[in-house]
Amino acid sequence: MIPSWLHILAIVSLAVGAVSALAIAAHIRRDPQHMTIMNIVWPITGLYAGPLAVWAYWKWGRLASQSSAHAAMQAGRPMPSKAKTPHFASIGKGAAHCGAGCTLGDICAEWLAFFVPAIAVWFGWQSLFSEKMFAVWILDYILAFGFGIVFQYYAIKPMNDDMSPRQGIIAALKADTLSLTAWQVGMYGFMALAHFWIFGSLLGSRLEVNSAEFWFMMQIAMVCGFLTAYPVNIWLIDRGIKEAM
Repeated sequence: MIPSWLHILAIVSLAVGAVSALAIAAHIRRDPQHMTIMNIVWPITGLYAGPLAVWAYWKWGRLASQSSAHAAMQAGRPMPSKAKTPHFASIGKGAAHCGAGCTLGDICAEWLAFFVPAIAVWFGWQSLFSEKMFAVWILDYILAFGFGIVFQYYAIKPMNDDMSPRQGIIAALKADTLSLTAWQVGMYGFMALAHFWIFGSLLGSRLEVNSAEFWFMMQIAMVCGFLTAYPVNIWLIDRGIKEAM
């Protein structure tokens, strides 16, 4: 049985995430990001990272706003986001950028499989997997991969006018495939722990998609995804495969 304190904690955490995302989105609406895709990335990050995302946006995200970038370019200075963002924060932004696509893909996949259970069957539920979650993870990865590559493409292509769409897609694949895979590994790992141990063994309950507890666990899982993707982004960025943000 799920204790009432956990249910309340889940609702509070989800509410804090929603408020954080809205707060970031409201500020971005007044002063959009220089890189358009980051207008989507920052609010999505707020959904799972909550106040930590607000703090990171306020400290480093605003450095990449259109107003800051244009003022610097008119004065012939480097953009503040390049000059004032420490290396560890640039890597964090790169991981969060990848994670936004993963988060969006995971949200879409989980609700699709919930409302249309046949989708899970198509991906192996009852034939390859007795546990529906494993089949949905395949869809999770496909959609996360798709959104992640799109997000990366629209980070790379606008900065390289001479790059063809094909070259942009290839560059996005090189920059994001390892990162988003590492993110999904962290996310899957925690969700398996939550599903089988925390809820299945300790609480004797199922973790259902249409519950606040499921999405609270997903918030934590996304933080785990960030942690597993971060070292991969260090490697990608330090070797020039992925551009620092």
